Amino acid sequence: MKPTAINENLSILQNEGSLAYGTDAYLLYAYIRRQSKERACELGAGSGVISLLLTSKQKFSHITAIEIQEKIADIARQNVEINGFSEKIGVVCADARTLPSEYNGTFGAVFSNPPYMSAVSGKINVDETDAISRHEICGGIRDFAHTASRLLKYGGLFYAVYRPDRLAELIAACKDAGLEPKRMTLVYPTAEHAPCLVLLEAKKNGAEGIRVTKPLIIYREGCPKTNENYTDDMKYIYQNGAFHELYQRL
Repeated sequence: MKPTAINENLSILQNEGSLAYGTDAYLLYAYIRRQSKERACELGAGSGVISLLLTSKQKFSHITAIEIQEKIADIARQNVEINGFSEKIGVVCADARTLPSEYNGTFGAVFSNPPYMSAVSGKINVDETDAISRHEICGGIRDFAHTASRLLKYGGLFYAVYRPDRLAELIAACKDAGLEPKRMTLVYPTAEHAPCLVLLEAKKNGAEGIRVTKPLIIYREGCPKTNENYTDDMKYIYQNGAFHELYQRL
């Protein structure tokens, strides 16, 4: 494998045939607020790309990246070393659902790009690595939300990117785990399409009340879907590694 250059002057290795780094990962990274003095945890880190992006912008003091698959965790460790972040990111190969109690209440933020599809929906990929990344074979959104709640400090923040058609499950999972949804953004390919992603920020033991931001539209209407035709909001995200402040207000 050869490293591939990505955003923020990073380079990553990716397991051939596994779930590739994409827009959903980048948008989740950009959606996460800067808490430069806090420690954070990633659940289902894959190749570690979100943790790498966050570290490149110094959004946290340290990140613990949890990945259940040893082969993929090894790639994440290599990516951390390649980019010189060994002191800022620790990769742990473990099942997020059974992390030891020493992690409880130690993080200011937990984030995840979890599997979007249930274990019984859609065609399961023949490649086991990819299947685990895409389907809830090793835990679903309820597992991730409950783990996040356990790991977070009082008032800590949980971030997730998910499918809009499973939004009800995402919100129910968060509320059941004591994570109150506080900010949500729907992402649309163009103004003509239905939403393709949802970004959510929830607060442990937060008061009720959610702010639904204006939608994020990726491409300008009627134009080919190329980088040159990003909307102004999308261009801002790629230029700054963060959403415009209009999306961040609570």
